[in-house]
Amino acid sequence: MKLSAVVITYNEERNIGRCLDSLLPVADEIVVLDSNSTDQTVAIAESRGAKVYLQSFLGYVEQKNRALELASHDLVLSLDADEALDEKLTQSILAAKQESPGSAYSMNRCTWYCDRFIKHGSWYPDRKIRLFNKTQARWAGDNPHDHIVVDAGIPVKHLAGDILHYSYYSIEEHVAQNNKFSTISADALVKRNKKATAAGLVFRPFWAFLKGYFFKAGFLDGFHGFVVAVNSAHLTFLKYAKLYRKQNENAASS
Repeated sequence: MKLSAVVITYNEERNIGRCLDSLLPVADEIVVLDSNSTDQTVAIAESRGAKVYLQSFLGYVEQKNRALELASHDLVLSLDADEALDEKLTQSILAAKQESPGSAYSMNRCTWYCDRFIKHGSWYPDRKIRLFNKTQARWAGDNPHDHIVVDAGIPVKHLAGDILHYSYYSIEEHVAQNNKFSTISADALVKRNKKATAAGLVFRPFWAFLKGYFFKAGFLDGFHGFVVAVNSAHLTFLKYAKLYRKQNENAASS
């Protein structure tokens, strides 16, 4: 069965070449939906033979669903621009292409942090559905935490190998991303009429740290595991602190 690989991008010149190079062995078509990048992202994508389309950013869920519409084939593999397939996952996907198209496929994601891959804690195995029939699945969730939802009755099989996620090259980048994503998450929670409490501002971050560092063995990644766990707690705190502020501002103005 033929496969379309789809990627959304915005100023990803640092990552997009690696991503697309990893897709070339498995994809019969590569679709890149770019949000008007100002760097060399589009040129790099075109140099790899990708079909590049432009669309102002609609939101993570909306943009990824738009990318699905542009895919020529029903079997779709969706990656982020800062992701790539490892060799084992490449072979697993090639084998899956020979099967019936009536299944969706999940795979583990392993994140690169500063100078190494994180193998424990809340970040691994970080299982994701990324290979599916686009007539039987769609992106959903609260931005920026998108996920694939498959139709009822569609089996989900797990593939061996990892998506390699080159997410953070420095602690500074992680902190900046926490600030960006927590704002997007807080806005999404406001739209769903979710509420934050003073007690939650204390206990939610504390639980995020405990779960990642102790219960999911993040401590086995040493210093990096500790930094990841602290930053996960920080992200949780920022999200609910911003939600708490927004709901108080809304109450004061009503």
